[in-house]
Amino acid sequence: MDVKSAFPNGFIEEEVYVRQPPGFESARFPDRVYKLRKALYGLKQAPRAWYARLKSFLLKSRFVMGSVDKTLFLLSRGGDTLIVQIYVDDIIFGGSEQISREFEMSLMGLEGTFVHQAKYTRDILKKFNIVDSKPMTTPMSTNTVLDADEDGEAVDQKEFRGMIGSLLYLTATRPDIQFAVCLCARYQASPRTSHRQAVKRIFSYLKFTPELGLWYYSESSQMLTMLAAVRKSTFGTCQLLGTSLVSWSSRKQASVSLSTTEAEYIAAASCCSQVLWMKATLSDFGLRFGKIPLLVDSTSAISVAKNPVLHSRTKHIDVRFHFLRDHYEKGDIDLVHVASENQLADIFTKPLEFGAFVRLRVFKV
Repeated sequence: MDVKSAFPNGFIEEEVYVRQPPGFESARFPDRVYKLRKALYGLKQAPRAWYARLKSFLLKSRFVMGSVDKTLFLLSRGGDTLIVQIYVDDIIFGGSEQISREFEMSLMGLEGTFVHQAKYTRDILKKFNIVDSKPMTTPMSTNTVLDADEDGEAVDQKEFRGMIGSLLYLTATRPDIQFAVCLCARYQASPRTSHRQAVKRIFSYLKFTPELGLWYYSESSQMLTMLAAVRKSTFGTCQLLGTSLVSWSSRKQASVSLSTTEAEYIAAASCCSQVLWMKATLSDFGLRFGKIPLLVDSTSAISVAKNPVLHSRTKHIDVRFHFLRDHYEKGDIDLVHVASENQLADIFTKPLEFGAFVRLRVFKV
C-alpha cells in the first residue's frame, strides 16, 4: 500500500515557520508567516516525523520492531504472523500460510515470483532514442577498456548522467548489467565519446533482452550462500537464499591491494559482513542458519583466512578485514573453493564473452 500525503501525517516537535505560499497569501495578514504543527514535504524533519508517527501506531497495535531492521514490524497471534515492511510511505504486508489452510483461495505465483522492469526498459530505450540501434548480446565487449580519456571529445554531461541514472534504477532487477553500469558511472564528472559509446552498448543489450529479470522460487531452500570475486580494482559479491539471488554488488575497491590474494581476501571480508547482516535480519523472520558457505575461487585467500601465520602477502591487509578469519574460527562461515568457471560473482567484476556471460546469468548454486 501507498500512504496518501504521508509526510503531513507526521507531527514535528521543533518550532518551524514557513512563508505564505504564492496564491494563498492572507489579504488580512500579508506580512505574517505560518507556524507548522505538522510536517511538510521538503522539510528536513519530515521523514523522521512520519516514521515516528507510524512506528508509534504500530507499537500501540502490539507489533514488535525488528531487532536489526528498524523498518520491519511483526505481529504474531496464535500460529499466524503478520509482517510489515516500511520504505518511507510505501508499506508491504506479508503473512503466514495459516489463512490459506482455513479458507479456499486463488493464489498467484504458486511456483514462484518473477520480478522484471520490461516496460521501464522499453520506455528508456525510446527516451534516449536507442530503438533503431543494433541489438547486442552482452552489455560490454571483452575488449573494452575505459579510462578518463582526457583527450577524447566531451559529450553532453546532462544527457550522460540521465542515461546512467536510468540504468542504475534498472539494476534493481537486472544484475547482469550491474558491472557495466557501475564502470560507466565512474566517469559522470567528465564524460567523453568513448564513455557514451559504452553506455549505448548497454542500451543495445537491453534492446536484445528487455524481458529479463529475477525469478524467486516459492519452494526454494532456506540456505544462505555467498560468493566473492575480484578483478583488478573491482570486486563483486552476491548472496543467495536457496537458489534466489537476493543481494549483489559491484564496486571499485577503496583500498589499494598489493597482491591478488590480498584483493580476494578483502572482497571475501566485504561479502562476509553483508551476509552476517542478512543472517541477523532473517532471524526476525524465525529463520536460523548454521555455518554459511562462502565460495571463493582463490585458494590463497582461503589459506589466509584459515592460517593465522603472517607472511608477505598478508602484512599489508588492514586489521578490520581480519574479522573474516574470526568468523571462520567461530564457525559462522565456511570458506569453500569454487572453480573459476562456476564463480557467479565474476559477472560483477569484468566483461565476459557471450557463452560464459549467459551461463553465469542463469547459474544456480
